[in-house]
Amino acid sequence: MSVREDDTELDALAAQVRAGPKLSTEAVGALITAAVEGDRDAHAALVEHALSPVLAEAIAHRNRGMELLDLFQEGSLAALVAVEEYVERTGNGAGFAAYIRRVVNRHLDHVIEVHEAAVAEAAELVEDTRLLDVARVALRRQTGRQPTETELAAVLLWPPERVELISGILDNARSDFDSDIVQYLDDVDNDGDDGGDGAGEGE
Repeated sequence: MSVREDDTELDALAAQVRAGPKLSTEAVGALITAAVEGDRDAHAALVEHALSPVLAEAIAHRNRGMELLDLFQEGSLAALVAVEEYVERTGNGAGFAAYIRRVVNRHLDHVIEVHEAAVAEAAELVEDTRLLDVARVALRRQTGRQPTETELAAVLLWPPERVELISGILDNARSDFDSDIVQYLDDVDNDGDDGGDGAGEGE
C-alpha cells in the first residue's frame, strides 16, 4: 500500500472514530455501571468509545508489515473482548481507555508476530522450491532420467519428508500454471473458430 493510500485510509478511519460521541470519564463510568446491569445499549456505546484507543494502537503498529485497515479490524475484535472483560470487572471510567489500549497492544503484537512468521515461512518455501527445481535439473542431466526423492534428499541434505512436501508444491504450481495456459489457448482457439465459421458462412 502506498503512503497516499494509507493516509487516505487513515483519514477515513479517523473520521469514523470522530463520528462517535465524546464521553467524559464520568459518562464512561455511568455506561459501565449500566452495562453491568445488563444495558446492551450502554455496552454498545462503550465498544464505540473504544474505537479511539483502537485507532491509536493501529497507527502505532502501522510500520510493522501489516496494512492499517487490517490492524484496525484486528484491534476492534480485541476491543470487543476487552470491553466485555472490563465491564465484568466493574472497572472505573478513568482506566477504561488505558485498559483497552493495553489489551489491543498485546493482541496486535501477537497478530504481527504470526504475520511475520507466515511471511518468513512463505519466503522459505519459495527458496526451497527453487533449490529443488535446480537439483532436479542437475541430477536429470547427470543421470539422463528423473531423479528419485531419495537422490534429491541426499543432494539437498533434506529429510525425505521435506522433499516430498516441496515436490508436491512445485508440481501443483506447475500443473496450475499449465492449466491456465491451456485455458487461455482454448479461449483463443474458440475466438478463432467463431471468426473462421463466420467467414466461411459468408463465402
